[in-house]
Amino acid sequence: MPVPFTAEDTARLWDTFDQVVTDGATPGGVLAYGTTQAAPQFLCVGQVAPECGAGEPDGDTMYDIASLTKVVATWPLIGQALDAGLLDLDAPIRDFLPPMNTQTPSGEASVRELIAHTSGLRASTRLDHYRGTGLPLHELLCREPLEDAPGQHRYINRGYILLGLALAHINDRCLDQLATDLWRTLGMDATVYGPVTRTHQVAPTEQRIAGAPRIWGAAHDDNAALLGGIAGHAGVFSTAADLAVYAQRLLAAPGDGDAHGLGEWLQASLVPQAPIEPGLDRGLSWILAAGGRVAYHHGFTGTSLYLAPDTGRYLVICTNAVYYGTARTKIAPLRALALKTISAT
Repeated sequence: MPVPFTAEDTARLWDTFDQVVTDGATPGGVLAYGTTQAAPQFLCVGQVAPECGAGEPDGDTMYDIASLTKVVATWPLIGQALDAGLLDLDAPIRDFLPPMNTQTPSGEASVRELIAHTSGLRASTRLDHYRGTGLPLHELLCREPLEDAPGQHRYINRGYILLGLALAHINDRCLDQLATDLWRTLGMDATVYGPVTRTHQVAPTEQRIAGAPRIWGAAHDDNAALLGGIAGHAGVFSTAADLAVYAQRLLAAPGDGDAHGLGEWLQASLVPQAPIEPGLDRGLSWILAAGGRVAYHHGFTGTSLYLAPDTGRYLVICTNAVYYGTARTKIAPLRALALKTISAT
């Protein structure tokens, strides 16, 4: 049976969330929490942003979820492709990309290694350096030498860029179309790849240059922006309400017949692939904590998604903490408490 959050749990989360907003970590945000057998509850703090008026954000406020794209778009689509026989976890990624008549050291990384961040690919990725080369992006990425021997954990975005390109190739459809079809079948009606129209319900992110327009409705991640906002590693916009729906569907999938195969895929993804640090391992996409009982992922902009399959509980954090630039690090107490709370049994 699902284990509901206690009044003490929510009071601590509220107090900490309110404090990080007061401390200038973010203009505000929304925390969604619940179990598989109840409607999601929301804690809303602060404001969307000064540009959006004084109103509180709510479950329908849209946030750039940044690297949560990896587990909300790319990871479930990989699960579907595996189920359909279009991908093989232990085959090199080059097998699922358009043919390349050249040496491709990075293209030899397996799908599993890319998902688990153990590929050894070069960590730094500046797609603007590839302008004017005349070669397709997948070939440019695959031709580059490895930076490390495969097997060690190192968080690398370019692996998910390649995975996004591979998903589009093997399905013969654009990545955003594939993702949108999946989200709609799951009941995630607000989740989209950007750009999105600027409104008071869309949280702005960072002002990179003084006097320049703030990023608002477009991908905060530079590489995703260069790809038109559609990439395997970043670029998705969503709401706390939609992410709560997603969490519930993942956690309830085994008991609901698992029509999308996501329950089985989640269980397979909770097997540790490499240690990150003491107490944390990398599964397939997800970070694993509490002895593998909790899976979670963060987004650079100030978003997080936590799942506890054994207790049927989830937590979602949506903020635009990059609004204040380096102050993004100030949301660490909220993230730490969220992990501690959902790890409790």
